Amino acid sequence: MIVIADTSVVLNLCQIGSASLLRELYGEVIIPEIVAQEFKRLAQDRAQFSGLDLPDFISIKMDPLAPQSVAQASLDPGEKAAIALALISPGSLLLIDEAKGRSLAVKLGVITIGTLGILLEAKSQGFISAIAPLLNQLTNEAGFWVAPALRA
Repeated sequence: MIVIADTSVVLNLCQIGSASLLRELYGEVIIPEIVAQEFKRLAQDRAQFSGLDLPDFISIKMDPLAPQSVAQASLDPGEKAAIALALISPGSLLLIDEAKGRSLAVKLGVITIGTLGILLEAKSQGFISAIAPLLNQLTNEAGFWVAPALRA
């Protein structure tokens, strides 16, 4: 299965030292070039992400041409490129957290999973013993927001 990621999932998991979960679960992860640029910019511009590097198991692909339904969406360029790459990669899995981006991707037939789903999958496969400590780290160190009802 081809696994494609938007910036937030990779950035947040790198921030808490858990990016290796992506390799353990999926092997290789692909990101569009604009997502790599966004990752690097955020790692330079935001104090909480300072000094982070893309993991070596992440491959960077040229940004695909987005179809009109994606190009005209009110999403950031990284989300648009990740969705476009997933659309030209049938049967792929898109790692994306942002609600608008996930909603559009699902509407276009793309299978998606977010950071919380990745943590659940990692726990079910025995790669982590508990989700709560990582969720606390995401909240405290990466500024990751989770609705109280979902957290419970």
